[in-house]
Amino acid sequence: MTSATPRPATGDRSEAVLSRLQLLVTRKLDGLLQGDYAGLLPGPGSEAGESREYRPGDDVRRMDWPVTARTTTAHVRRTVADRELETWLAVDLSASLDFGTGRWLKREVVVAAAAAITHLTVRGGNRVGAVVGTGGGTAAPAGWRRRPPVAGPGVLTRLPARSGRREAQGLLRALAGTELRPGRSDLGALVDMLNRPPRRRGVAVVISDFLAPPEQWARPLRKLRVRHDVLAIEVVDPRELELPDVGVLPVVDPETGELHEVQTADPGLRHRYAEAAAAQRAAISTALRSAGAAHLRLRTDRDWLLDMVRFVAAQRHARTRGTTR
Repeated sequence: MTSATPRPATGDRSEAVLSRLQLLVTRKLDGLLQGDYAGLLPGPGSEAGESREYRPGDDVRRMDWPVTARTTTAHVRRTVADRELETWLAVDLSASLDFGTGRWLKREVVVAAAAAITHLTVRGGNRVGAVVGTGGGTAAPAGWRRRPPVAGPGVLTRLPARSGRREAQGLLRALAGTELRPGRSDLGALVDMLNRPPRRRGVAVVISDFLAPPEQWARPLRKLRVRHDVLAIEVVDPRELELPDVGVLPVVDPETGELHEVQTADPGLRHRYAEAAAAQRAAISTALRSAGAAHLRLRTDRDWLLDMVRFVAAQRHARTRGTTR
């Protein structure tokens, strides 16, 4: 059941998970950072470099028209990656993240993903900051077990961008210690916090389960992509994709406290649930792709770090082929 009282055990567990991440992330991800300087996303940077032939997937805004005119073959201008980048994390810590049926809770995967991104970027003088969205909290009314509490508006918090490993660790501790309140944060407003005030070109990472309707956050994300390289990390639990056959299953919405009883023995219901979940995830993927964001999906029942390593390796490989999406 959801209540307004915070659960200390969750924060303690998140802190324990965070304390194990440093060695784990360093050992697995450091090997990807050998060679030329590059961040998590092999972004274009701002300094002009050499030209090469156009390949499908290249950004047409980087067409090198003089070379194209001389050679009669489409060329794009390479750019040199900036060595001092500013990376901002938009971290959704709504009550729906306090859930997990796999090896991890969703909020633990969120903190772990933030730790991996921070490790990949906070070197060479890079700065890392974050904006965090939580539910607004609620006071449970009398008889709240029968009538769900009404959640207040979401709370948005900004953690300023700073350089240095000590500051980055402080940011991660602040994320791990954030109290999850009932209610859903406004993901659109959270993303829009990265648009104001305007910042120089950098990397923006949005970490959420993206359960809010796409029309709420798609437009701010497209606006963010105009100026920054954007990575969207979607955190998913397997029970959000399909239901097991376990008979009558009591389900509590962590954001509203509303209780439902679901008859999972009904194969038709399980099939409809799986179809609806697949359609929802397809709509999320379409909205992220339309916004021009790189998309990484992490699951609570999988090795999230291995999935992230594969994603970074694929991004680096795509860079050598001339496309990063």
